[in-house]
Amino acid sequence: MDGVTVVNHPLVQHKLTLLRDKTSSTKVFRELFNEIGTLLCYEVTRDLPLEMIEVETPLAKMKSPILSGKKLVLAPVGRAGNGFLDGMRNLLPSARVAHVGLYRDPRTLVAVEYFFKAPDDMADRLTLVLHPMLATGNSAVAAIDRLKEHAAKNVRIVCLLVTRRAVDKVRAHHPDVHIWTAAIDDDIDERGYIVPGIGDVGDRMYGTR
Repeated sequence: MDGVTVVNHPLVQHKLTLLRDKTSSTKVFRELFNEIGTLLCYEVTRDLPLEMIEVETPLAKMKSPILSGKKLVLAPVGRAGNGFLDGMRNLLPSARVAHVGLYRDPRTLVAVEYFFKAPDDMADRLTLVLHPMLATGNSAVAAIDRLKEHAAKNVRIVCLLVTRRAVDKVRAHHPDVHIWTAAIDDDIDERGYIVPGIGDVGDRMYGTR
């Protein structure tokens, strides 16, 4: 799909299969989610700009690459997005965090905001929207809208699963935003859950059902 990168690394696909298994415990699910977030982070940051600096090893001076510019902003959406956060911060310990509090109304499937807090210098940083389940696209569009209102200019979405309808909606509203995902699933059911999917991420991660 245009604007979508499917991360087909064997470790990502293996861990996704284990996440799909309904018999996985809350502990196992949470650990796998953290691990797959780290792996996806490698892919979405593959093209970060570098600059050369001089360092001195125990044996000699040399020129060596280092990340250029200001560090990233990680923007988890709702409690599901928080499942990616720790794994990605392990790789990006200097990243700022923007909190995008949204939940999906179970009747209308419309995104409802309950909290938002972001760094002041968003315009100077790459923003990674951590949105594991891109089902309808409503929450993703609402999250990107709010981040852009806060001056974010360079935005990417990191997902576990997406549907084609959700991708189409996000790309229609924000054609400049690229999406990284582990898989493209069939569609959503009448409750708005991705099918076959992995169920309700928040409930499975925090043991609330």
